[in-house]
Amino acid sequence: MAPTGKAGRYRGSVKEFPNFNASQDAEALYNAMKGFGSDKEAILDLITSRSNKQRIEISQAYKSLYGKDLISDLKRELTGKFERLIVGLMRPLAYFDAKEIKDALQGIGTDEKCLIEILASRTNQQIHNLVEAYRDAYERELEADVLGDTSGHFKKMLVVLLQGTREEDDVVSEDLVEQDAKDLLEAGNLKWGTDEAQFIYILGNRSKQHLRLVFDEYLKISGKPIEDSIRGELSGDIEKLMLSVVKCIRSTPEYFAERLYKAMKGLGTKDNTLIRVMVSRSEIDMLDIREVFRTKYEKSLHSMIKDDTSGEYKKALLKLCGGDDDAAGEFFPEAAQVAYRMWELSAVAKVELRGTVHPAADFNADGDAKVLRKAMKGLGTDEGAIIDVVTHRSNAQRQEILKTYKSHFGRDLMADLKSELSGSLAKLILGLMMTPAQFDAKQLKKAMEGAGTDENILIEILATRNNREIQAINEAYRAAYHKSLEDALSSDTSGHFKRILVSLALGNRDKGGEDLAQAHEDAKVRTAPAGKLSDVSSGDSTSLETRFLSILCTRSYPHLRRVFQEFIKMTNHDVAHTIRKHMSGDVRDAFVAIVRSVKDKPAFFADKLYDSMKGIGTDERTLTRIMVSRSEIDLLNIRRVFKEMHEKSLHHMIEKDTSGDYCKALLAICGGDD
Repeated sequence: MAPTGKAGRYRGSVKEFPNFNASQDAEALYNAMKGFGSDKEAILDLITSRSNKQRIEISQAYKSLYGKDLISDLKRELTGKFERLIVGLMRPLAYFDAKEIKDALQGIGTDEKCLIEILASRTNQQIHNLVEAYRDAYERELEADVLGDTSGHFKKMLVVLLQGTREEDDVVSEDLVEQDAKDLLEAGNLKWGTDEAQFIYILGNRSKQHLRLVFDEYLKISGKPIEDSIRGELSGDIEKLMLSVVKCIRSTPEYFAERLYKAMKGLGTKDNTLIRVMVSRSEIDMLDIREVFRTKYEKSLHSMIKDDTSGEYKKALLKLCGGDDDAAGEFFPEAAQVAYRMWELSAVAKVELRGTVHPAADFNADGDAKVLRKAMKGLGTDEGAIIDVVTHRSNAQRQEILKTYKSHFGRDLMADLKSELSGSLAKLILGLMMTPAQFDAKQLKKAMEGAGTDENILIEILATRNNREIQAINEAYRAAYHKSLEDALSSDTSGHFKRILVSLALGNRDKGGEDLAQAHEDAKVRTAPAGKLSDVSSGDSTSLETRFLSILCTRSYPHLRRVFQEFIKMTNHDVAHTIRKHMSGDVRDAFVAIVRSVKDKPAFFADKLYDSMKGIGTDERTLTRIMVSRSEIDLLNIRRVFKEMHEKSLHHMIEKDTSGDYCKALLAICGGDD
């Protein structure tokens, strides 16, 4: 077996079985399937412990000994997902890929995700083998079938990938790197419309080493990653395909780690994807995939498979996984370097925050006030007119409308809206009519009043607002409730959680960039020796929380990003993983929210929006709060991340999960369907 991966080491999880005897294994499988029932445990144990080459030899020996086809017998004896997994392991990889693609193309509709996954990730040689296997198995040309079942630029890129002609020379021309980066920029951002052919040619043919340097150069000259440009310039299946190609160029193991995570997260499991990745990567780079998975998702692939599957199917998948990276001594040091590279990329990228609600052109406060008054006058209310005005004006314009309404009609617009509207729509429209600081102050007040406290709201708001926003909230809170926010938090919370919230509520986070020397010290201070929570010098069992508070609640965002990077280099763990492991309750949740906000605020809010709508019932309070508060800040960024993380648009999920005028207003704020 040829070694692969880093420094020539074999990076698969399935190795050749020592002292292998194909005839003995064939006999063992025959006995396991003889008579009534079958010994599934014996079948999975044997097949997952042999390499693909050895399994093919077993199939040949089985036919020689018993005159029967082993795959046919396995299909007859096994059922469901377990059968699909075991039969998949028995085929040579090229024939396995050919069968997956054939299944993706036949019948009603096409499984584009399967086509993308296979053709975007395979090497030239694997593509050539796949084309030959498809021809041999189905007596058809793969290219012809792809041409007949796909269309447009998506079809063109698939055909380019099917040629298996990607350059493999690691010698890179700096001039060509610069030219390709410039050509991609001119084909997309600098062009009216998009020159897809340029994207197809460069991304479909250049070597991986060359393209990595092109992506770096593109980031330098455009100020944003190539992925952002692809999302902005392309759409549909060609967008998904191009993003997958870029991910595989950057890191094939990271691409597959993400595929596995998405196959298992949330309700239900995408078993076809799970099986395809576990079978196809088990002898190539499963150890690398495990490393990235553990670093990126802060749990081991082994534990996620264990929680998400069952029976013999689960046992077979765990054998292919090859180990649990959460077990002592199992976590790979290379994962730190993977995480480090991920941080380096995010540190260089300039993220332009973009909202979905903008100031209306030709704004006329007087005209808008009259429209709103007419919509609420007499019997009945014209909710559509109210939604149209309120959701298409900036917050500053809405404040002008409030003043004009009172001047013209001697009435309080907020009071009129409150009396005319009801339920979720009323909360949404009234929230939009407040200033952001007034809205946040009200949300904080509601979270603390009555029996019990909604700690999640306190955490969400205070962990994600900047100094200026926090100071404005303090002023709005005092003006509305004649009490300081700090006093309210102090009387309603306790312990370390109270100290965290009060510190955040001061709005005194450092300004400025990173200090590398200080970041190194901060990362070191936050490392508890031997997994203990106590400080070595003081023996204070609560000191870890205190040390985390002193850094997470006071350092600037750019500095904290560098601290997190240094932390990974020192401990081989993401800081959020350490927090979850050593802390609990509201303190843990608050610190994790701060870390997530620092690392990627749009992703933090995208997750909260998804959680508010997934499953049975809708958390309309959270949905309203985030849509109102982020509409003029970064809702466009949140939309993009939402689509990437959850493979459905925010617009689509709102449309499916809400109804009536509330739905119309939310969709207007959402600003479009990705």
